[in-house]
Amino acid sequence: MIFFNNLVIGYQNSPVTEAINGTITKASLTAIIGPNGAGKSTLLKSICGITEPISGNIEFSSGMHSGIAWLPQQSNLDRDFPIDVFEVVSMGCWPRKGILKRLTSGEIHKVNNALQQVGILDLKKTSIDQLSGGQFQRMLFARLLVQDTPIMLMDEPFAGIDEETQKLLLELIIDLHQQGKTIIAVLHDISLVERHFTDIIHIKQGCVSFNKGVASSHKVHC
Repeated sequence: MIFFNNLVIGYQNSPVTEAINGTITKASLTAIIGPNGAGKSTLLKSICGITEPISGNIEFSSGMHSGIAWLPQQSNLDRDFPIDVFEVVSMGCWPRKGILKRLTSGEIHKVNNALQQVGILDLKKTSIDQLSGGQFQRMLFARLLVQDTPIMLMDEPFAGIDEETQKLLLELIIDLHQQGKTIIAVLHDISLVERHFTDIIHIKQGCVSFNKGVASSHKVHC
C-alpha cells in the first residue's frame, strides 16, 4: 500500500490541499480527479518523488517502492529534440542498466514488442517531431511498458489523442491492472473513471477524499 501521512502539497511553499491522510491499495486502478489547478498533477509528482511535499510524508509498504514508471503530460515535453521513436522507448531500459550501456538482444526485443503492442513498430526510426499527438502518446506508453514497474503513474494519459488511441491505451491499462500493477492516473473523463477505475481520489477546494468503487456512487466528504 501507499500511505499518505498528513501530506500537504503545493507550489513554492503555498499549499493547495489540506493535510491528506489515506491509502492507495496495492494492485488498484486509481483515478485522481478534480478541477483544474486543484493539485492533481502535484499529488502524482509527489508520489513519484519529483515534487517535495510542503509537510507530511508518503510511505510505501514492503515491495511497493521497488520501481515507479512515469507517464508525463505531452505538453511538458520537447518534441524538437533530435531523437527517434526507438531511442525514446529504449529509455525504459535505463533504470535497470544505466544510460551508457548498449542494449542487449533481449532488451531490443522488449522495446520492439512494446512498440508492437501500441501499434507503432513501423515508426520506430521516425523522428519524434514527425509524430501526431496519438502516435506520440503511444510512444510514451511503449516506454512505460518497457519499464515494467510495480507502480505506474500517468498524468492525463488520454489528453489530446484520437479515439482509437484512447481505446487502445485504455485496454492496455486494464490489462496491466489485471497483471497486478498499481496504476494511478490523473483523469478528466468522469464517465470513463466510473466505468473502469476501482478507486477514486477526489481533490476539490483543498479537500482530498478517498473513495472505493465508481465515483458516482460516493459522496465526497471533507
